[in-house]
Amino acid sequence: MEYKKIRKRKIYEEVADSLIEMIKNKQLKPGDKLDSVEKLANHFDVGRSAIREALSGLRSMGLLEMRQGEGTYVKDFDPSRFTLPVTTAFLMKKNDVKELYELRKILEVGTASLAAKVYKEEDLMPIEKALIVMKNAKDNDELAASADTDFHMAIASATHNQLLINLMSSVSDLLTESIRETRKVLLYSQGRSEKLYLEHERIFNALKDRDSELAGQCMHDHLEEVNKDLFKHIDKW
Repeated sequence: MEYKKIRKRKIYEEVADSLIEMIKNKQLKPGDKLDSVEKLANHFDVGRSAIREALSGLRSMGLLEMRQGEGTYVKDFDPSRFTLPVTTAFLMKKNDVKELYELRKILEVGTASLAAKVYKEEDLMPIEKALIVMKNAKDNDELAASADTDFHMAIASATHNQLLINLMSSVSDLLTESIRETRKVLLYSQGRSEKLYLEHERIFNALKDRDSELAGQCMHDHLEEVNKDLFKHIDKW
């Protein structure tokens, strides 16, 4: 039996959800001015940084607007905006997404190429295991996202380059969160789950065949496809 892991929610996500519920329930109406950051922090009994992050996310979703010198106001509520998880909104800053995938291409294309050249036979096991879990995860999005991260980190380990492994590990939290949230967005597209799996399978097969150039190209193509599909959704917000 597979159990879905419980992910700890960040404080700003809780604040954002509470504000969204207030808007849905018409406790906050279009045109209403929110209390100051300090007052909201006192109301919610959280730090001001959590309030700022929540407000920033809700502004990026189009729920709130900042009026210079006046404060933050509620905009018209469009229920269609909430077909995606609230946490996804915190990835919806185009420059952040662009920079993240630029970083991933710089790191992971070269990582896949190097791993194909130098891996040992035992290095293939954790990569293949992650691939199998992804294939069989079905509707368990959390399990699939975890396997996706394991796949990329196992490729880094297969390079046996400790500096590279340390570098990947240092950004592993960001990588994990980005993969989880990206999959949440993309899996709303019909057939995208199968496409994601096939992209990973091609990377694995090229790596296994010790085709360094193809492994790097497959990783590049995978990240390009994810980036392209992700921006199609971002542009709708």
